[in-house]
Amino acid sequence: MMVIRPVQTTDLEDILQLAAAAGTGLTTLPNDPERINDKITSSLNAFNKAIEAPGPEYYFFVLEDSTTGKVVGTSAVVAAVGMDEAFYTYKLSTVVNTSHDLGIYNKHQVLVLGNDYTGTTEIATLFLSPDYRGGVNGRLLSKSRFLFMADHPERFAERVIAEMRGYSDDEGKSPFWQSLGKHFFSMPFAKADAISGLGSNQFIAELMPQHPIYVDMLSEEAREAIGKVHPKTKPAISMLKREGFRYQNYVDIFDAGPTIEAPKDQIKTYRSSKLMKATIGRPHMISDSPQALMVSNSKLENFRATVIDSDFDGENLYLDEIALQALQIQEGDTVRVALLSNKPKNLPKS
Repeated sequence: MMVIRPVQTTDLEDILQLAAAAGTGLTTLPNDPERINDKITSSLNAFNKAIEAPGPEYYFFVLEDSTTGKVVGTSAVVAAVGMDEAFYTYKLSTVVNTSHDLGIYNKHQVLVLGNDYTGTTEIATLFLSPDYRGGVNGRLLSKSRFLFMADHPERFAERVIAEMRGYSDDEGKSPFWQSLGKHFFSMPFAKADAISGLGSNQFIAELMPQHPIYVDMLSEEAREAIGKVHPKTKPAISMLKREGFRYQNYVDIFDAGPTIEAPKDQIKTYRSSKLMKATIGRPHMISDSPQALMVSNSKLENFRATVIDSDFDGENLYLDEIALQALQIQEGDTVRVALLSNKPKNLPKS
């Protein structure tokens, strides 16, 4: 059985193996023992912290194959970005230049550097071992974060964002960086992106131009890359769009990948999830066949989530002993339930 749980210090070696497999594209999962250990420590502190309002807490989750005990995937949530270090984005806006005397009206797109997402919750660090891709694992790894938010809404902001990896060619070159960023940073794209992934963004304020960038002055390839995702990121953005995330013209300052957002209470899994009572057994004649459901145990530092094939009758979720053990609950405990797919059969109303 595959189980989502908070990261532990003993997961370090498994996570480093995942980081090596992820390569340079995922800057929030660096192949660096010291940095990964820092992330683990930050997460342990976040799960054990009393919260009055969302702050820079970093909640780091892993996907464990319970048959082997091996960690095969990662995901994370930053409760509120920009609280320790400035969180920069480009906003794609419009300006108009008009000369009434000449009868000329020009409309231009510009990129404006700003910190508009300060204080929002960010989902991040999503990576699944290639050996475990396919089936339900990717969806569980991504969507289980929304169950955790629904279990602990006070820990997260009202708006949730996700920065998506921007377009680059087969050689890893970003046309947007080639046309803009490289002229100001005097370093390779990968290095600038990695430094930003450390959470140290002072160099952005020091080196990036503070005035709007006219899109027309960029290369054609760079203009086409604005708001475009990397081919490998298409499944992830499609999944989040089905959850209700939308592109609102904010892009990454390095590769122009889109930042998508959604009100927390409008995310489909968050909104549609229901609290039920864990019950051993199967109901009678509720449906022709069970369906895939995500289930969380509603706990904090001992949070667990998994996928089961089961059914429900409005108040009870029917589980076997294996599922109870995976979730670390007993019969009669309250669990949170959501459909794994966005297809048919809604959960009953509470």
